[in-house]
Amino acid sequence: MAIPFSLQRQLISAAVASALATWAAPALSASAADNAAVPEQQAALQPIVVTATPFASEQDVQVLAPAKVLAGDELKNKLGNSLGDTLSSELGVSASAFGAGASRPIIRGMEGPRVMVLQNGMAVSDVSTVSNDHAVATEAATARQIEILRGPAALLYGSGAIGGLVNVVNDRIPTELVGRPTGTVEGRYGTVDGEKNGSFSLDTSAGPIGLHVDGNYRDTDNYKIPGNARQGDASTASGRLPNSFTHETSGGVGASYIADWGYVGLSASTLDDHYGIPTAEMSFIDLHQSRYDIDTLVNNPFAGIEKFRFRFGYTDYTHTEKQQDGTPATVFKNRVLQTRWELTHAPLAGWHGTFGVQTEQGNYSALSAATGTSELTPPTRSSSFAGFLVEERQFGQVLASTGLRAESVSRRPDSGSGLAGRDFSLLSWSAGALWAFQPGYGLGLTYSLAQRAPTVEELYSNGPHESTATFDIGDSQLKKETSHNIELTLQKTEGLVRWKGNLFRNKVGNYIYGRTNGQVDAEGNADPAGEFTQRFWSQGDATIRGAEAEVTWNWNGQGLSARAFADTSRGTLDDLGNLPLQPATRYGFELGYKTGPWNSGMKVLRAQKQDRLASFENYETPAYTQLDANLSYTQKWSGVKLTWFALARNLLNQDIRLSTSVLRESVPLGGRNLIVGVRTSF
Repeated sequence: MAIPFSLQRQLISAAVASALATWAAPALSASAADNAAVPEQQAALQPIVVTATPFASEQDVQVLAPAKVLAGDELKNKLGNSLGDTLSSELGVSASAFGAGASRPIIRGMEGPRVMVLQNGMAVSDVSTVSNDHAVATEAATARQIEILRGPAALLYGSGAIGGLVNVVNDRIPTELVGRPTGTVEGRYGTVDGEKNGSFSLDTSAGPIGLHVDGNYRDTDNYKIPGNARQGDASTASGRLPNSFTHETSGGVGASYIADWGYVGLSASTLDDHYGIPTAEMSFIDLHQSRYDIDTLVNNPFAGIEKFRFRFGYTDYTHTEKQQDGTPATVFKNRVLQTRWELTHAPLAGWHGTFGVQTEQGNYSALSAATGTSELTPPTRSSSFAGFLVEERQFGQVLASTGLRAESVSRRPDSGSGLAGRDFSLLSWSAGALWAFQPGYGLGLTYSLAQRAPTVEELYSNGPHESTATFDIGDSQLKKETSHNIELTLQKTEGLVRWKGNLFRNKVGNYIYGRTNGQVDAEGNADPAGEFTQRFWSQGDATIRGAEAEVTWNWNGQGLSARAFADTSRGTLDDLGNLPLQPATRYGFELGYKTGPWNSGMKVLRAQKQDRLASFENYETPAYTQLDANLSYTQKWSGVKLTWFALARNLLNQDIRLSTSVLRESVPLGGRNLIVGVRTSF
């Protein structure tokens, strides 16, 4: 007698959980006995430093700028083909999931330009905010850690970071001398897409000169899917998702002069990405980015100033969208020059803080590959100048933090376009307090006001976009967004048992969103059989509210560990229904076990059905259960630490469709995937 598929899934889940529990049971009592003899405060785990905060604070004290840091084995175990994929299971974070090649992080229902992506504290300066089919031009495989931040610290980097920011730290510019060469090398293979991935990172020094080199190679085929591309539609693709391949290479070098007074360094990097767009048009993208950075830090340059830091970055970005036969259609270019000047002052009347200025000049265009004329967006020069200040002070058991950022932004389209330039004056500020009502416990309240200028594409788009099959129409009269956000946080940060909970409400005036309005042809004329969906950039007042919670026991410690988590958010347009592309409510549970050289874990994530749709959306994403597991063994070999690992993702082979993806109806995530590999560190 055939067993129903739903029952098969339950049996598999129960079997895996039972096996892990049986395996872990002998060590549980031993672990408990060991922990009983250790004072709770001594069981605290090694702190992680968040580099994007004003004072490089520890992760656990970032109540006013709630932070998550992925590093070490945790980062490697969660590594995906894209930044969004890597971060998609973090608390409050989802992904845009436009196939395997392009997926951007979405934080608390905020996407695109409302979430800044940085590399070593400087903007990535790609065009991933323009459209969901555009990849983020930074590589997580060579990163030391990835930081997710919100709150006052975000004002150091941009007024538009209403949702928050993600900082990819790869140490490409060395900041300290190493006594001998150190680094990591990793190779992995994945079954769902034939993934072949190799990466390395190496640091060394020669006298006072620190040197760094890193690189990554990734090649994947079209990935396997559990059913049909369109759920229940046998006429659509099955087995593998057509045009979902990726080919990516990246590399970087850096050098610094390092002394007692600080350092001065520079780096150069390049990234080439070739990936398919899994839509009916079967187009693909060829992406190239060259990047050059300078970073200088001077300790105690003069009285009253603890640190002076200057950073410079230049990015030359190009990607070409090509039709199925390889004919170039649209060429996107973005050349950006940015500088940051930061000074950290000594405590003044009890206040300790960082202030500085930031400038950016950019040239952006989306032109026809055949004619060089404006295909989607005319050549536009953008510039911004900002001053910022972030301060904190201790008042007894209360830590107060505040941030202020004033910024001017200009958009100047090419004179031949006939479009008017725009200027925006932005003022953003944030204030909060953390009350440590007893050791290890904190109650925090933060209020922030943030303003964002409309992007070039939101203002001036007017044409077909092949990869998304949309005909985008901007509005040159759009107003700046203004966000009012309040957040309440309660957490316990010490001991074997730790937990945190966040409640938030974000009221956004003049929220900019894409409103679809039927089918059109390549000229924008109404046509029910047209290949493009007309999309207008529109505005309306919006409210996003939600909650997040997490509780851990002995997390990342020796022996058995456990974690339970949940997040939910809902976005609405005032008097117009739900916001589009909102994340589903999720909850889950993780078990981990460490003993000697062995490390293992299992995670079950349940996402509920998302039926809170915008008025112009018509597809409800079904609920799903995602079961992942990992196992690794570490040994010493010829003085090198060698780690063999196996990762299993989507063990139940579920048809997973993310409500935050514009392709959710026709592009599921990959099916069951086994990843095996080895990495060394020395």
